[in-house]
Amino acid sequence: MSSTFTSRLKLERQASGANSGNWGNLVNFVLNRIDSSVRGYVAVNVAGTANVTLVSNNSTSNTDDSTTDDQVHNKVIEFTGALGANINVFTDAAEGEYVLFNNTTGAYSLTFGNTGHAANGVAVTQGTKSIVYTDGSTIYDVGSDLGAVGVDSLTSTGNVNLTAASSLVLQDTTGGQFAALKAAGTTTSYTLTLPPATGSADQIIKTDGSGNLSFADMSGGSVSWNTTPVTANATITAGTGVFANTTGGAFVLTLPASPSAGDFAAIKDYASTFASNNITVNRNGSKIDGFTNNVALNVTGQSVAFIYVDSTQGWKAVNDDSSSFAPEYITATGGSISNSGDFRIHTFTSPGTFEVTKKGNSLGNDKLGYVIVAGGGGGSSTNSTDDGAGGGAGGYREAKDACDPYTASPLAASAITLCNTGSYGIVVGNGGAGGPGTSGVSGTTGSCSSFNSIIGAGGGAARASSSAAPPSVANGGSGGGSGGGAGVPGKPGGTGNTPSTTPPQGQNGGNGASSPPDGSAGGGGGAGSAGGNAGGSSANGGSGATSSINASPVARAGGGGAATASGQDGGGPSGTSGTANTGGGGGGNQQGGAAGDGGTGLVIIRYKFQN
Repeated sequence: MSSTFTSRLKLERQASGANSGNWGNLVNFVLNRIDSSVRGYVAVNVAGTANVTLVSNNSTSNTDDSTTDDQVHNKVIEFTGALGANINVFTDAAEGEYVLFNNTTGAYSLTFGNTGHAANGVAVTQGTKSIVYTDGSTIYDVGSDLGAVGVDSLTSTGNVNLTAASSLVLQDTTGGQFAALKAAGTTTSYTLTLPPATGSADQIIKTDGSGNLSFADMSGGSVSWNTTPVTANATITAGTGVFANTTGGAFVLTLPASPSAGDFAAIKDYASTFASNNITVNRNGSKIDGFTNNVALNVTGQSVAFIYVDSTQGWKAVNDDSSSFAPEYITATGGSISNSGDFRIHTFTSPGTFEVTKKGNSLGNDKLGYVIVAGGGGGSSTNSTDDGAGGGAGGYREAKDACDPYTASPLAASAITLCNTGSYGIVVGNGGAGGPGTSGVSGTTGSCSSFNSIIGAGGGAARASSSAAPPSVANGGSGGGSGGGAGVPGKPGGTGNTPSTTPPQGQNGGNGASSPPDGSAGGGGGAGSAGGNAGGSSANGGSGATSSINASPVARAGGGGAATASGQDGGGPSGTSGTANTGGGGGGNQQGGAAGDGGTGLVIIRYKFQN
């Protein structure tokens, strides 16, 4: 019967009566193997890019207790050489324990695992030592699985590295409460060096910008709060906090001049009115948060404490990291986007969404300008002898930022402040239909356009001469004109600026005439002027408003002309429709011809998007 071998150390088990005369050598092989497994060390060169399988022989070929005959059964294994790729080092698929030293070079990983079980290995960090054990298929790192370790004291000649954003927890004497230090989840690595001594009472810890901490006086000692509220422009004394009362209106607080490192100034919203009446903080020649801008405090109940650091950063807010003193600009998508210098333009010719992802601030820009034009009203048709009237222009709304250099229309109001990010629905109104080619049919009113609750009303429809249409048909952003008819008293044109806005969004439509002397009709009202009244002949439509909001001058929202009269910026003679996306009124017709449709509206949004 031949010898057999143990499954783990591969020690030879002698068969009865076998190996006569060779027992001394075989026993020595076994002892060498046991010696290596308990106290043995081997260095294995794993240089290169290929995986390595450690040498594993039966004890009969184990001629000494060192390197070449058997590597697997050494207690301590050191891996050496320059790695050229990430590699696996395999041991037997048998139970055991090892001390491993990854002493390789090259920026690659070394994973120690059982043969046939590469996925269950353990990565041994380069330059470190690990204690591991295996059940034959999975390697376990003992050090990473120690759990909570209790020590009375801890001494280290190197860094104590807490991974995975762990905390350094310092418990109190009861063991029930603690204070902890923890790095931020997205920290850029840095080191803070503590001061060499404890400092004095009322001092603060400051940094030199390189991580060296020291104690310093805060404006020479304790902070003094002036409990008498400030209600008008004032300069803050270094080391002082003030309560600012803006119930009577906004004002300016000026930081101390020529400050020294450690100087302190603080501001608190006394009546929680900063949102409606803000405080402007005048930097007084020094930077604020690294920028050469004055800043606005405009959050209800806001309090900000400033400490002067140096000439590079200037005053830094130390208690209100929610406040951004850097210039920020609006970021948004939606519509057809173009740029004009530092200004971005979003043009919507159909309904859509203005999606704001960043609302900007007053140091950069948080103001929006816009042009909103509603759909124009349709013109009216007539019988064979009377004239049809022009439709009113769609309501015209414009706003312009004071810092924006484009030429606005005379109807422009002030730009709005964008308060929130999110989705803003855009509505673009359709033009009203013109009257068909039949006797005495009024047009229909245009549809509204809107953005952020700012509405341009649809243009008023033109009245036919024989129509007793109620005022609601003819009224609108601009009023529709009124037709004339033989023997029919002339009717007034529709009322513009309905509903009323400031500046007005449109003008009145022109009046129709009766016959005798004629059956002429009034022009539709425009954004810039009222429609003409009928006289010896039909009247022109009112003028539109001209704006260069999209980088070139364009006239929009003109009234439709009556019959053969001009529509100026709206629909022209003989039933011409208003131009698409201008909100022009439809032109009237004569002698039974169909009248023009009102032009569709549009929405344009403009803002400064960079410095």
